[in-house]
Amino acid sequence: MTKKGDMLYAWTNDAEIQKKAELGGAVTALWKYALESRMVDAVLAITKGADLYDAKPVIITDPKDLASTAGSLHCGTLLVSKLIKKYLDGARDIKIGVTVKGCDMMGLYELAKRQQINLDNIIMICVNCGGSVSPVTARKMIADKYGVDPDIVHKEEIDKGQFIIEYEGGHKGISVDELEEVGYGRRTNCRRCKLKVPRQADLACGNWGVIGDKAGKATFVEVCSEKGANLIDGAVKAGVLATQAPNPKGIEIRAKVEGAMLKLGDKWRKKDFEGLGVGRERLTKIMAETSRCVKCYSCISQCPICYCVECTTRNPSMVPPGELPVNFMFHLIRFAHIADSCVNCGQCEENCPAEIPNALFMHAQQVELEKMFGHVPGISMELPIMAFVEERTERDRLHNTGSDMIYENVFNPLPKKY
Repeated sequence: MTKKGDMLYAWTNDAEIQKKAELGGAVTALWKYALESRMVDAVLAITKGADLYDAKPVIITDPKDLASTAGSLHCGTLLVSKLIKKYLDGARDIKIGVTVKGCDMMGLYELAKRQQINLDNIIMICVNCGGSVSPVTARKMIADKYGVDPDIVHKEEIDKGQFIIEYEGGHKGISVDELEEVGYGRRTNCRRCKLKVPRQADLACGNWGVIGDKAGKATFVEVCSEKGANLIDGAVKAGVLATQAPNPKGIEIRAKVEGAMLKLGDKWRKKDFEGLGVGRERLTKIMAETSRCVKCYSCISQCPICYCVECTTRNPSMVPPGELPVNFMFHLIRFAHIADSCVNCGQCEENCPAEIPNALFMHAQQVELEKMFGHVPGISMELPIMAFVEERTERDRLHNTGSDMIYENVFNPLPKKY
């Protein structure tokens, strides 16, 4: 029987999945079993959208449709945690299987601790993640650095420190370090990430550590929960999945790759945060960059921490409407609300039409608060520093008083009896 902490090589026995799968198709096979056995009612997966540089979420209830989601998309920069809250009612009455990156998993934890989703109804298979590349950056990078028309590229991957493309007529790889030193490569938030093997999921899967005759034909799986162990055992018993003990040398290699990625994250944090300066210098830079804001609310709508029914940034007493440049209070509210819980997913920056480095500002503040208070967001159900009330309950309380007491106390003098 499989148990938490076990490590293994796994691959599919399903011929249809084998045709389209990468790394043995273990993840797709596991989801097929989960649907067929009714461990989950649906699987939230990512598949190719308009082209190789586009990713779209899909809800799958028929196991036959899973093969179309096999493979990875490093240029797909979606965050799935907010999708579960927004479109699947937080998995309150449905059992969902979801393939996640580290930032997806962290977003799910942050929403769960705010009672916005039900983690008991979710099974997470997490894929080791070295980072993703913005679709716009990827196209420009392939044309400029690789000298290849991005429209003829049919596959991309990040492997052994290189970003590799395959296209009509050949393939080419360039060191990620080399690309990033000239402004290409992974998204800036991905460079700073230090959650490369997210063990808070039920299973942590990837190609790191698969060596020997199984290299490229199997997935390295680390079992991280009882739910994950049950999923593995059920899939093996059903004949959908095959497993074997990993090569001991492969376990060492996996650990070394993870360690190298963590050091790289430290390097980029140092570089990015020091570049911001401290104190007044940092504030001046943030105010200058955010002055381009047009208050489109993309940063808020995409953020996995922003869940309020009524957003304080829409209160005219706090942020005057119809002003450009936008009053800096808009950003101060965001910083105060998110800073202790930012999971560095990058969505606020990825979706900003003004190209404001929002993720950098948020992440820099979160790391400072982490140093001060020791709270690390997104890895447990421990509440963030500033979490005092459940938002829906508080809104109901305020509604029943006949006025929003939050703003009344701020903008109206309190009676003398107080």
